Amino acid sequence: MTRMATRHDTAAPPAEGGAAPGRPPAGPGSLEKEQRRRDRLSRRWQRDIRWSPYAFVSPFFLLFIAFGLFPLIYTGWASLHQVELTAPTDMNWVGLRNYTRIFDDEFFWNAARNTLTIGIISTVPQLLMAMGIAHILNYKLRASTFFRVAMLAPYATSIAAASLVFVLLYGRDYGMINWALDLVGINPVDWQNDTWASQIAVSTIIIWRWTGYNTLIYLAAMQAIPQDLYESAALDGANRWQQFIHVTLPALRPTILFTCVVSTIGASQVFGEALLFDSNKGTSGGAEHQFQTLGLYLYEQGWIAQHLGRASAIAWTMFFILIVIGIVNYVISRRLRASS
Repeated sequence: MTRMATRHDTAAPPAEGGAAPGRPPAGPGSLEKEQRRRDRLSRRWQRDIRWSPYAFVSPFFLLFIAFGLFPLIYTGWASLHQVELTAPTDMNWVGLRNYTRIFDDEFFWNAARNTLTIGIISTVPQLLMAMGIAHILNYKLRASTFFRVAMLAPYATSIAAASLVFVLLYGRDYGMINWALDLVGINPVDWQNDTWASQIAVSTIIIWRWTGYNTLIYLAAMQAIPQDLYESAALDGANRWQQFIHVTLPALRPTILFTCVVSTIGASQVFGEALLFDSNKGTSGGAEHQFQTLGLYLYEQGWIAQHLGRASAIAWTMFFILIVIGIVNYVISRRLRASS
């Protein structure tokens, strides 16, 4: 049997002195250049850390200034002038006359009452239904992902398509709602001309569209509640209803306040649903302005009557209302944090 010889002469001989050859020592000039280079990189790194976040968010602020802040300021300036849509550059200073005129206008107060009524009718059932559905979806169910996605289907649907479908459902002579009422012996309802019926009909469109959106918000907040609280409540003998009252609702107070504020702001800006529900497809909100909202009233003054100054005053009045809502939200949330 042949033994293979092992070669030991392939490795390079060690360098003399036991160390590998290195670079020649740098002179004083090279050290100064290296130090200056490091200082430049350090300053560049510090500037990058300091200003990069502003550069990343700057596109949002540029777009906001161009399409949000500038129109807001220009609208406020136009609200102090008499200006028509046919000649938007011809402005005559009138001061606060546009505001006093709209406050003396009965149609403005009618639109404000309708907005408040539709807001209450749509917001309260919407949030209660969203809370109940979220509580059901919070338990382990089969095909839970499907139901959660289905909750967003109305929100993703076009306002125009949804409103037109509801117009067909609420038709006086051919609508499915009146057909179902007739089956139980109730006379047909004139949904588009009766005051309360029309406001309820418009509110159902809003409820149908936004309930799923609020459901997912409540569901996300419920899933963030620690399970230890429910286990402790169950050990103390609390049933599911008691757990919901004493564990879920207190933990959801900030979320409930948030959804109430957002829904109130959305209700004050109702436009598409009321516009498309009108059989005449006008901005009057029915033959007797029975469901004309502030959004419709603003559009009517600005684009139908062509009074841009008065429409700007209405827009700023709605803006002040939203500021008041925001202040109330801040005060309530602060008291809730203090009490908890």
